[in-house]
Amino acid sequence: MRWWGDEIPQTVSITLPKGEVFQPEIQSCHVTEDGATASVVKDAGDDPDVTHGAVISAQVRRSSGGVVFQAGEGVGTVTKAGLPLAVGEPAINPVPRAMMDEVVAAMAVAYDQTPDVEITISVAGGAALAEKTWNPRLGIKGGLSILGTTGIVRPFSCAAWIASIHRGVDVARADGLAHVAGCTGATSERVVQELYDLPDHAMLDMGDFAGGMLKYLARHPIDRVTIGGGIGKITKLAQGARDLHSARSQVDFEALAALSGTAAVAEANTALEAYQIAGPDLASAVAEAALRELTQDFAGMAFDIVIIDRAGKIIGRAGP
Repeated sequence: MRWWGDEIPQTVSITLPKGEVFQPEIQSCHVTEDGATASVVKDAGDDPDVTHGAVISAQVRRSSGGVVFQAGEGVGTVTKAGLPLAVGEPAINPVPRAMMDEVVAAMAVAYDQTPDVEITISVAGGAALAEKTWNPRLGIKGGLSILGTTGIVRPFSCAAWIASIHRGVDVARADGLAHVAGCTGATSERVVQELYDLPDHAMLDMGDFAGGMLKYLARHPIDRVTIGGGIGKITKLAQGARDLHSARSQVDFEALAALSGTAAVAEANTALEAYQIAGPDLASAVAEAALRELTQDFAGMAFDIVIIDRAGKIIGRAGP
């Protein structure tokens, strides 16, 4: 890479999109006649990120024109429409690309060169790590995606999860799907997918974030939406909750008793106990109440509700 100089810096400074300056520790760096490669170790902090500790490398060499991005080992390729990258492109998101574009432009000026650089990003072991993410479902094949909007790892939160749900909706719409499903957990997802024979990319990883999924669907509608989950979380949905996490919403047992017509339900500690007290009709009543709630708040989409017990048995349904 003699045309850019051949110094190997001990440290570098990166200006992140919001103006913060970050100085990563460089694990390795080497320069050859036609290029250079530098590597860092991903530090996800408190974030339960599968890439924590992964070695991420960037190789640069001269391109035939402009800045060109390539997927190296462990970085995926986009195979479905609906993502912010064209099909066939390496899964390196627009913000990281823009950051690299800016650095190339600045370095080209500093070394009196044209900004014609091919950048190949690699993640050691990324193909195996990607199987633990939602990438395969979103149509990112062969490895991980290089994400980022701020350049800073935040603890995994509503925003991070909801952003992934939104991308799932985008992919489903781009593929012309007329039916998608959001489920609260792995068991309900498996049951709903088998029930309707839905493809993987029709399954939105809703988890506790019903509101995040539903509000996005209201702006980017799909004809039919199935909501699946256990009786506790679907009860909270029926009672107006949109964040179904136990720390952020609770079952109103007085209201559940009124719905079931069984006074003893008011003394229950969990929705499952309420179901055991009131019997199977309670699950059907909860499903119908959830359907009414969603139909009222999100007109224009056809919903159906499926309630599943821990063993994977359907105990309540409402909707078409």
